[in-house]
Amino acid sequence: MILSIVICIAAIILIVFLFMQFSPQFGGKASKDAIATYKMSENYKDGIFKNTNEVKLDMSLKDMGKSLLGFFKSQPNTKPNQDLPLIKIDSLNVANYKGLTRLVWFGHSTFLLQTEGKTILIDPMLGEVPSPHPALGSKRFNNELPITIEKLPKIDAVLISHDHYDHLDYESIKALKDKVEHFYMPLGVGAHLLKWKVDKNKITELDWWQETTFKGLKFVCTPAQHFSGRGLSDRAKTLWSSWIVQSSTDNIFFSGDSGYADHFKSIGKKYGPFDFAMIECGQYNKMWPEIHMFPEETVQAGIDVKAKKIMPIHWGAFKLAMHTWTDPIERFTRTAQTKDITVVTPKIGEQIFPKDTTYTAKNWWK
Repeated sequence: MILSIVICIAAIILIVFLFMQFSPQFGGKASKDAIATYKMSENYKDGIFKNTNEVKLDMSLKDMGKSLLGFFKSQPNTKPNQDLPLIKIDSLNVANYKGLTRLVWFGHSTFLLQTEGKTILIDPMLGEVPSPHPALGSKRFNNELPITIEKLPKIDAVLISHDHYDHLDYESIKALKDKVEHFYMPLGVGAHLLKWKVDKNKITELDWWQETTFKGLKFVCTPAQHFSGRGLSDRAKTLWSSWIVQSSTDNIFFSGDSGYADHFKSIGKKYGPFDFAMIECGQYNKMWPEIHMFPEETVQAGIDVKAKKIMPIHWGAFKLAMHTWTDPIERFTRTAQTKDITVVTPKIGEQIFPKDTTYTAKNWWK
């Protein structure tokens, strides 16, 4: 009996080891030449990337146990009882669009952005489960997306904020890579795309505060307070970021994942005001307050970056924390009502126009 248990445990360990060694989901590792360039970054020390502020990334065993129990324990309303309202968009609509700057939300942090005739995807996690294996994560709330990857037309650029599974998805990149002209990401993330056979000439990595231009647009890689990693041994081996997209008519901010800190004020001072800001609001917990914002902090972050309109994101698609699925949007809108700000709360797939002065926020989640 004891021998059988030992054999079973050894077999499980071997399977896990082999999976982590050979599954492409875990991505790649930076080359020695790449690491040599990272050492020139102020954010890279002792072999890993660092936040500007001292951030505690490791939970105690007690907190880790509470987190795991809370996640797997059946809790009311952490997921919707049915698919969320969704508006479909067809490929011709995307391919032929030449109008004012618009965005389409796919839930969580994924967006289709179209401006000045260019089509951009932001954090294109279009898979069903944000994990290295379907059995290890919670399935997307909706069975459908506004448009499938297969029906997406040519994409001019993809912006990636960091390498966590709910923002960088192997299957999505594999399906997109031949449709995309260029990928932009923080330092280190390119190693994953290279592992996934993306042409190295289509990959640009940027450090915080670095700018680049693309077909008349300006992309700025800006700070965030978070962390990175896809496996057990690559914590903080790649950088995380927020992004700014500037056209001749619009100034747009995307927060990526971030805890609340003074970098929002720095971004607002240097690049604000913003016509539209998509700011993280979801998957928070008092056990990790420095790497994800509470909804009240999301409102303040929007004020800090000097956003004319604020949209709460990082909710509405996956269960990655123990709060109810509507808690982020309910707390955000309640707090926003006490401030002089304009809130944007679209359904998944609904068109968003940063310069639209007639938009009225809707409480569709109720």
